[in-house]
Amino acid sequence: MNGNITEISISEMKKLYNGSYIDDDIMVFNEIGSLPLPNEPRRMKCILLALCRHGKVQYSVDTEERMVAANDVIIISEGQVIDNYMLSNDLSGIAILISQNFFSEIIKDIHGISSLFLFSRSHPVFGLRQDEVGNLMTYFDLIWNKMSDDEHHFRKDVVRSLIATMIYDLSQVIYRIQQQKNKRSGRAESIFTEFIKLVEQNFRHERRVSHYATRLCITPKYLSETVKQVSHRTPNEWIDNYVALEIRVMLKNTTKSIKEIAEEMNFPNQSFLGRFFKEHVGMSPSEYRKS
Repeated sequence: MNGNITEISISEMKKLYNGSYIDDDIMVFNEIGSLPLPNEPRRMKCILLALCRHGKVQYSVDTEERMVAANDVIIISEGQVIDNYMLSNDLSGIAILISQNFFSEIIKDIHGISSLFLFSRSHPVFGLRQDEVGNLMTYFDLIWNKMSDDEHHFRKDVVRSLIATMIYDLSQVIYRIQQQKNKRSGRAESIFTEFIKLVEQNFRHERRVSHYATRLCITPKYLSETVKQVSHRTPNEWIDNYVALEIRVMLKNTTKSIKEIAEEMNFPNQSFLGRFFKEHVGMSPSEYRKS
């Protein structure tokens, strides 16, 4: 997995497939079985949420093989690498691609959404009951119909609200599945879960891995090894991801100056924030705000 892996982004998908989309923020497909798939690894530059209605799928994400059957939900996060696709001839299903920026806007006011992130990292495929499948299909139909209504002045806002409601329902499914698991999570997964909870609470002011290791009463080395084992990312990558996403949201959704954002995010000064943002997003904060 190197930087030369071709990326899957909504802007590129718009050129290749006949899906319904809004800007470079969201794209929906009402039949994934008809989509041609690449023969080489691809890195996600957006989030994939899909539902298999019929048939089977086999694929790998970050080199780990996954199997999908009817009524299974698939969640693939930005940055993950997918490869080795095998589809059954009778495959049918739906899919939604969401840019990380748009997703961040959607969930910024949704409490407890960390459960979805954590669950999808360790359980990227999970099954739904028939009534839950019906609910998800209802949301999808509403989203599809609203995205097709080009004359609706508030089309994007309505789609955002529909997706937020859908995420609430998916989180309830996850809660149900978690409650049904009688055995306790392994030590590594428990540490990862507690680490993410601490990061969500403190990333605006604390970015040292040693701080989180101390809070968890373990060594920084053990924390790094454990987080990498469970999530295939380092603690620093998780912390930096939360920081970068928060800066993106503030640049797009507030009128705060870059200096004010730097102070709020506990950077020494505006220049430090600018270098951090350029490294992780690929452009300066002012360029991003104008884009």
